[in-house]
Amino acid sequence: MAIGWMMLLQNVPWADVIKNAPKVADGAKKLWNTIGSKTTPDEADTPDPQPAVSTEAEAIARLQKQLAKAEAATAELHAQMLASSELITALAEQNSLLIRRIELNRLRVQWLTGAVLVVAGVAVASFALVLTLT
Repeated sequence: MAIGWMMLLQNVPWADVIKNAPKVADGAKKLWNTIGSKTTPDEADTPDPQPAVSTEAEAIARLQKQLAKAEAATAELHAQMLASSELITALAEQNSLLIRRIELNRLRVQWLTGAVLVVAGVAVASFALVLTLT
């Protein structure tokens, strides 16, 4: 199971991911700024339907109620969109931070691999030297 994950992680183009992480964060910030600057429609501006006197007045009152419900639904969707774009921004920033940490760990592993190879070379050379001297 671990071999599958290692193969998957090795096949990821980390250079491209790291290169594009700031673009993703900037795009999310632009989305948040665009959506966050828009104001929600005021629900107080919706007129209350007047008591109906005739069937035409009843129809108008029903249309006004439907319009008020549609405006309320639009305002709710706008609020949900703001919350979603805020979440996307936070996730993009977290992704960018995670990518930076992964790259740092990758570099550390490369340095440790080189250090282990040097120590192994010294150990083999020391062992060979001990064998030749005895």
